Amino acid sequence: MGIELGHRLTRIDLGEVPYREALGLMAGWVEERRAGTAPDRLFLLSHPGVVTYGKHTPPTDLPRAEDGLETVAVDRGGHATYHGPGQLVGYLIMDLHRGGPGDVVRWLENGLIAALGDLGFPTVRRDTPKGENSLVGIWTPEHHKLVSIGMRIRGGVTSHGFALNVDPDLSVYDRFTACRLEGVTMTSLRRMADEREHRLPGDKEIRDAIAARLAA
Repeated sequence: MGIELGHRLTRIDLGEVPYREALGLMAGWVEERRAGTAPDRLFLLSHPGVVTYGKHTPPTDLPRAEDGLETVAVDRGGHATYHGPGQLVGYLIMDLHRGGPGDVVRWLENGLIAALGDLGFPTVRRDTPKGENSLVGIWTPEHHKLVSIGMRIRGGVTSHGFALNVDPDLSVYDRFTACRLEGVTMTSLRRMADEREHRLPGDKEIRDAIAARLAA
């Protein structure tokens, strides 16, 4: 059941959904939006452990077969990204022809930064130097990466979205190269909270803060 978030988004809360199943669902959500039979929607969910990757990802960035991590090729932008327990994943299905943001990735970055600020976690976005690998996402002031973002826009309708590390097993990032960024330090809200002696918000609190900001 969806929750209306003002004129822009309807929020749909889901539990854990296997990644390949979510891809099939997402294709249907996109078609519904394109046909005008559903509004703009924000789906909040989680996945069992999987590494997804865009078509330009070199094989050397992916985990080795003996690491036991499932890998799935996807049609979004970006390179190798982890989804798994301890993350909050958000998929945005929006028709940009109907009053959506002109730069949806920048809009998403700014909305997530505002939401994390509401929860007591200072974060930043980073501009990508010309010719360098993309720095799209949300970072701590120390430039540790907290949120990965990868979206697709086709026919003016967005799909895919973001993955926020709340309290995952961060050692998984030692088994592949995240986002083509060799040596990047991945972090989580749990680690940030421990470093700042700050309370880790609950799942509902995090979902509410993000949904409120993206609907503003």
